[in-house]
Amino acid sequence: MIPTLPIASTSPVDIAAEISTRLNMAIKEHLLAAYAPDSNKQLRLFPATEVCELLDISHQYLRKATAEGKVAEASEIRGGRRYYTGQEIIQLRRDLDSHAKRLGRYVPCRRDGEHLQRIQVMNFKGGSSKSTSCIHLAHYLALQGYRVLAIDLDPQASLTSMCGLQTELDENIETVYDAITYNNPIPFKDVVRQTYFPNLAIAPGGLMLSEFETEAAKQTSVDEPFFMRLHNAIMSVEDDYDVVIIDSPPSLGFITMSGMASATSVIVPLTPSMLDVASTAQFLQMASSYMEVIESIGANLSYDQFRLLVTRDEPTDIPSQTIVSFLRALFQERVMMATSLKSTAIADAVMLQQSIYELNRSDITRSTYDRAKASMDAVGVEVEQMIKASWGRE
Repeated sequence: MIPTLPIASTSPVDIAAEISTRLNMAIKEHLLAAYAPDSNKQLRLFPATEVCELLDISHQYLRKATAEGKVAEASEIRGGRRYYTGQEIIQLRRDLDSHAKRLGRYVPCRRDGEHLQRIQVMNFKGGSSKSTSCIHLAHYLALQGYRVLAIDLDPQASLTSMCGLQTELDENIETVYDAITYNNPIPFKDVVRQTYFPNLAIAPGGLMLSEFETEAAKQTSVDEPFFMRLHNAIMSVEDDYDVVIIDSPPSLGFITMSGMASATSVIVPLTPSMLDVASTAQFLQMASSYMEVIESIGANLSYDQFRLLVTRDEPTDIPSQTIVSFLRALFQERVMMATSLKSTAIADAVMLQQSIYELNRSDITRSTYDRAKASMDAVGVEVEQMIKASWGRE
């Protein structure tokens, strides 16, 4: 039972300790209610209309391919309407690709000579939609047929929670820390877990990641500097993935620097307010200094892309649009053309530990859903274009 009586103590130490205790108890009870030990997150079914949009084919073509036995029938048919699981969509891609004139038309995986794309999403300003951007990018790319690995470097483990894992409740879940620690590390492949979302795996985060900050500060080894531990861990599973999405903590320490040294591209999300823009400017100034330091001790920082992503965008808000225009004039192509809208649909989904792609269109007002999804699709499309450009594809 969580105590609800007023905190009687006047000692700052006791007050802080009591608040912390009560909050931790309340959070644990909430998580237990939302994620019972025997319950798992499940992905919704996708109607045939949405599947055709994902595959960029017509209804007629899907029906014809099904009738000819080129692809399997949907697992569920209700009222004459077909519904597919996420895994069935992935199989549809494979089956259609095997009959396509151009290999890779439906399965856009890496080809020989194309390097693993490792995209770090970072900012130390809270509320920049960092984890929200990560989960939506991961889900979008997975639905497009890419093999995606999400890496949660944040001790708060928000991305991990959205992927259906609760490191707060299950102490047996290995985290990224277990693979990069200097004290008896385990293989990274033993940390990575497949999620309920097809084509998406997660390397979980957790509070123990904070310990790596202390370990790295004490480490003087030049054989494998701290920033190479994450890089080497990722490259040990390189053949299994096309894209890696790295969610950094809201700070600029050894963990974030490890992400910098592991990434091939960087995306910095920021909201269009002068306070957030000023904070991001400070963050990037510090990041630049830190990059210079780790380069001087052997890090190879060579990014295919370095972009700013405007999040929580309000197209009808004149002050925020003034800032967006200011950023575009100042940095031009460094600011992504697509923006992530400030939307109740996205906010509600995230509150339920979901992305917009997990909601049914009928769950909320359709116009609100359509605007939110179109916004996240546009961000996903632009990032996908960045990936293909890095691979040298048209």
